[in-house]
Amino acid sequence: MVSYKELGLVNTKEMFAKAIKGGYAIPAFNFNNMEQLQAIIKAAAEEKSPVILQVSKGARNYANATLLRFMAQGAVAYAKELGWENPQIVLHLDHGDSFELCKSCIDSGFSSVMIDGSHLPYEENVALTKKVCDFAHQYDVTVEGELGVLAGVEDEVSSDHHTYTDPEEVIDFVTRTGVDSLAISIGTSHGAYKFTPDQCTRDPKTGRLVPPPLAFNVLEAVEAKLPDFPIVLHGSSSVPQEYVDMINQYGGKLPDAIGIPEEELRKAAKMDVCKINIDSDSRLAMTAAVRKVFHDKPAEFDPRKYLGPARDEMEKLYKHKILNVLGSDGKAE
Repeated sequence: MVSYKELGLVNTKEMFAKAIKGGYAIPAFNFNNMEQLQAIIKAAAEEKSPVILQVSKGARNYANATLLRFMAQGAVAYAKELGWENPQIVLHLDHGDSFELCKSCIDSGFSSVMIDGSHLPYEENVALTKKVCDFAHQYDVTVEGELGVLAGVEDEVSSDHHTYTDPEEVIDFVTRTGVDSLAISIGTSHGAYKFTPDQCTRDPKTGRLVPPPLAFNVLEAVEAKLPDFPIVLHGSSSVPQEYVDMINQYGGKLPDAIGIPEEELRKAAKMDVCKINIDSDSRLAMTAAVRKVFHDKPAEFDPRKYLGPARDEMEKLYKHKILNVLGSDGKAE
């Protein structure tokens, strides 16, 4: 077994407590490859923001579990090279779907895991989440659980509907499982199409879709039941329209892609939401930059020449999220 502490990583306990007290949220950026990781670490190091490197089951299979461990260790060393003396970096499993997967990740150096039993009957979700917590806490690894169902598609996680979290269940769930943080459903969803056109209105001036508001009443009810408990929002990419437009301009096809307005995420971050997950936005930034290079320079075949600009665009996006949406800059000096 490899302890995350040997890799220079931290768990989420202290950073979440500080985030709740300080009224900001920690960025949880999903990554699949070296360019994404470089961009995340550079943005976090330069802005001195605690950061969660988030890996799905599919991303772990893609990157290879062994290589991933050394990438995380390298990320800590890279952050120090950039002048971040005390990096606050978490390696987190996103949407773990079994005890075996969570155990494997803990054994290979993850400092935090999510066990997602939200698709199961309530009692089965409680039992599975407790089993993971009982194992993880032996090694000081933090655990995220989930109540409620998010719509959309992300890797192996998909649903054609969402079910809001029932605030009446949260105290029982947290007490019986021992979970360290709780992902809830208030209307966010996975992917680049977070809402269908018929769920939205259209701005008469721009023709753009305007998404429905998040269910802040559910979040407020959960907070009333669990004051100062770490809450997590999944499916919280904003799907920046400039990247959608670039992708479509340079040969892509993303009609009516739409995300969560940033002002709603800023509001959530000032409440007890202390972890906000962002994946689709970086995919869009990367794809937009790559498509532009191929459009402008169709003879280009050096990966550094198209992945380099993609990395730069993602770094710009991550810094924007840290500075202007989550408010986590300067919180990890």
